[in-house]
Amino acid sequence: MDQNHKKPESASRRNFLKLAGTGSFTAAMVAGAAGTLWSTEAAAQTAKEEKDREKAAAHVMTLATAYVLGASRSYPIMQLDLKENIQNATNGKVYVKLAPGGQLGAGGALVQKVQGGTIQAAQHSLSNFAPFAATVDLINMPYLCGSNQRFTNLVNSDHWKTEVHPKVEAAGFKALFYVNIDPRVVAVRKGGAGAVISPSDLSGVKFRVPGSKMLQQYYRMVGANPTPVAWGETPSAIKQGVADALDPSVGALYVFGFKDILSHVTFTQAVPDSQVYSCNLEWFNSLPADVQEGVMWGSEMTAHQNLSKVPSARAHAMSELAKSGVQFHSLSDDQLAEWQAAGGYQRPEWDAFKTELAGSMEAFAKLEEAAGTQGKYYVHDA
Repeated sequence: MDQNHKKPESASRRNFLKLAGTGSFTAAMVAGAAGTLWSTEAAAQTAKEEKDREKAAAHVMTLATAYVLGASRSYPIMQLDLKENIQNATNGKVYVKLAPGGQLGAGGALVQKVQGGTIQAAQHSLSNFAPFAATVDLINMPYLCGSNQRFTNLVNSDHWKTEVHPKVEAAGFKALFYVNIDPRVVAVRKGGAGAVISPSDLSGVKFRVPGSKMLQQYYRMVGANPTPVAWGETPSAIKQGVADALDPSVGALYVFGFKDILSHVTFTQAVPDSQVYSCNLEWFNSLPADVQEGVMWGSEMTAHQNLSKVPSARAHAMSELAKSGVQFHSLSDDQLAEWQAAGGYQRPEWDAFKTELAGSMEAFAKLEEAAGTQGKYYVHDA
């Protein structure tokens, strides 16, 4: 490699380390995302802008996520957009300090930090709200809101806002916006069972599942052998054949480095890979009314951007996985109906979950109606 090719890369690294080393980690990340780290002048300008913004702000909002900043290219988590939008919508009264890439933890750990007020806001899976509002866990009910459109209809419905939000707020959280990623898929390891098109193809397949009782029941109903494995141990479990298949969204499979160990991915559209940005309610309520409005308008803007990003993020993840030989399978309406008939929420096996989590069959019917009613948002389905 000649000297000209080495310079931008080493300058980027040098400038990143310099900014991060002076405590301007957010500035380093923003400059990196903007592609300006290779230029010392541009990196310095970004650092100055971030410092000036923080100094001018009346409120600092630490926003923690599990994902690195570049992840939105294939997993539309939109953290840089949320930072920018909240800062602009509040006219600079709020400065958003990002803590990406799991620096402050992930999942349940972030939920606890937001609830305790250690940090002001975080991204985590919607299931992490379930201990506080049991109804939330019904998003894992197969085919209730597995497609992007049904999920978006549900979480933006009046019913969700009147039934779920008060419970979430009683636990100390303000939901800023729900992130649409894409449904979970059926992903088979290299050397595994081959393409999965119908439930019968899953017969006896060791299927890695998280701790969710609902997901374990669903994969049992469609013929697999559910195998609970902690997320951190999943790549090695798939490589070693401890499990033959797993079900994150296609974007998550790419971001978490599964591309070289998978053979087939099928879009079954059963359950969403759903995320939410939550905020500490006490902190939010302490903000002046105009600033609260700005935070929510910045969040709504980002929700619009998220929905429009879903197909391009999926396309990027699929393109990268395809380079490693992964084959993709979209199902016809008849084929999807076969999966729903085998494990969908209409089956009596789910009645106990419906009454336990929604409170009654009538309450569940209202959730079902909300998921099936087109709201003001449109989103692309795989």
